[in-house]
Amino acid sequence: MTVLISLSSFGAAETGRHGQLWCTELAKHAGADGVEVRGELLRDAATELPVLAGLAAVYSSPEGLWTLQGQLDEAALDRGLHAAKVLHAPRLKMSIGGFGTQSHASLLRLKILLQAQPVELVIENDQTATAGTLSAMQAFFAAQAQAGLDLGMTFDMGNWHWQGECPLQAAQALAPYVRYVHCKGVQRLPAKWVAVPLADSVAPWRAVLRALPADVPHAIEYPLVGDDLVAVTREQVAFIRAAREAA
Repeated sequence: MTVLISLSSFGAAETGRHGQLWCTELAKHAGADGVEVRGELLRDAATELPVLAGLAAVYSSPEGLWTLQGQLDEAALDRGLHAAKVLHAPRLKMSIGGFGTQSHASLLRLKILLQAQPVELVIENDQTATAGTLSAMQAFFAAQAQAGLDLGMTFDMGNWHWQGECPLQAAQALAPYVRYVHCKGVQRLPAKWVAVPLADSVAPWRAVLRALPADVPHAIEYPLVGDDLVAVTREQVAFIRAAREAA
């Protein structure tokens, strides 16, 4: 199976200090099959993206596809597609942002904009009320299918908790759309949820994995920290492979 590293896993400070190329080389050295480059962690996109060309499997845009007012953000989509093309990344990951019933008409425009693109757009559940609940995701995928689109989903195992959603229920409902999985464990602190390795998660991650397709890329998106980052990363890559095979 394909195991990727979301470069946010190394933390904003570490990634900012060394750059995403350094993190990418570390991930490859640790046995990962590829990486997800993070738009929000680019120090200078114009210079950093070309250096990463050919090394990324996914480009993650921090922007939503629709504005808070429900309008299709063509400029954000264009920025995401451009970055993915510079990277030669086959996939662009975005959230739906402020998509709502007033946004349905713009799905036909989105279909036109995506035609003949060399990049596949996948939609992630984020941590917001408009783009991170099961009802929001179901409404979106039903609407896009009715509009003749065939968009896949990036299923983030942990993000559901930020909106009080059940990840297992979401996995069972959305599995037909899933083309990419973000492996993320969670723990509850007094005031917030935090991401942790799957082995430390309070969520039913084994059951969630069983409910999701096994033949899609799985990415680590939880903190990778330690004195020997290569060893830590290699251990977690092996853990994800074993966990997926055992599911």
